Amino acid sequence: MTVETPHYPFAQRVQQVPKSFIREILKVTSNPGIVSFAGGLPNPALFPMQELEDCAAKVFQKRGAQVLQYSETEGYYPLREYIAARYLQKFGLTISPEQILITSGSQQALDLLGKVFLNAGDKVLLERPTYLGALQCLSLFQAKFEEVTLNSDGVDPDELEEKMFDCNPKLFYCIPNYQNPTGLHYSEEKRKLIAGIAARYPAMVIEDDPYGDISFSNHQPLPIYSYLPEKTILLGSFSKTVAPGLRVGWMVADKDIIRKATIMKQASDLHSNNLSQHILYEFLSTYDLDHHVSKIVKHYKYQRDVMLSCIEEYFPENVQYNRPEGGMFTWLTLPSTTNAREFLKKAMEQDVIFVPGDSFYASSPDLQTLRLNFSNVNDTTMRNALRKLGTILEYTNW
Repeated sequence: MTVETPHYPFAQRVQQVPKSFIREILKVTSNPGIVSFAGGLPNPALFPMQELEDCAAKVFQKRGAQVLQYSETEGYYPLREYIAARYLQKFGLTISPEQILITSGSQQALDLLGKVFLNAGDKVLLERPTYLGALQCLSLFQAKFEEVTLNSDGVDPDELEEKMFDCNPKLFYCIPNYQNPTGLHYSEEKRKLIAGIAARYPAMVIEDDPYGDISFSNHQPLPIYSYLPEKTILLGSFSKTVAPGLRVGWMVADKDIIRKATIMKQASDLHSNNLSQHILYEFLSTYDLDHHVSKIVKHYKYQRDVMLSCIEEYFPENVQYNRPEGGMFTWLTLPSTTNAREFLKKAMEQDVIFVPGDSFYASSPDLQTLRLNFSNVNDTTMRNALRKLGTILEYTNW
């Protein structure tokens, strides 16, 4: 007997959202023998587990059933006050708690902004390459993507101006600090130029900043928001600095935008996890976040140095790579004869995985690129796995 596959009346938007190659490939990591450079995973050894456990107990002792009740959509007010005070301390930015909306990770902020701003067919300008999660999320709103070249110090300003003029995008999405996937960092000059260009056109700037605190240098340039606050929406997250499982992120924007995004959030999930917000705030008000982050920075910098030294030692000289000054990723370009997906197939035979770079392009992907994550593999394992990758590149007849 033949059983027919049922036909479901899926919406057109569902058909247009690409699967996350990263999420698909991470399924194979259930095999404990696999070494993964694929995910953007923080190192769990650096999660403040005991501190969060103690804070959870204190939250229940202090506030009991309150933290298990429904809460306001905008988020726990003391947590928003903390975020506002941190922007003032770090960058001298005066932001009120009413300009902050707590979200379920900064990924939800992207979803809410898509709902607030995008109609089907609207143009969205992206870095080339860009964050895969943004491509997935904004595809849901049937946006049309345009790309602007990402150079070592930020997007090309002449090309940005040209795209702003020719394409009239609704949104320009960028990750100025240790960009995912490339690890590149915008210079201060480029940030000012971008703000000046954006000020002349209708597009809103979405400045996504999950990695800014993970800086291997002492200097952090001002965010684009500081130069153009009325037209910039700044996203942040505690996923990379405390723990991703808490799912606490935020957006900073003009109060009118926050009000619209709040309505969209009410329709989506009522509010972000109330218990997580209270535990996180207890942690932030009890412990020194900068001290905790300094441990993450020290560890990730060491991991980056190990990775780059192995690439230099084991990979052929014609493999290009960058030296990220923060974040969790480095970006490689293989010789023109080498396809990153074919390279991945051979790497998987050696129980090593990474993400081919073609996943990070809205169009005309560069098939010779790939992303390596250095935050979540210990140094001995990393050396052995990168030696295997180098051997494949050196001795395979492509």
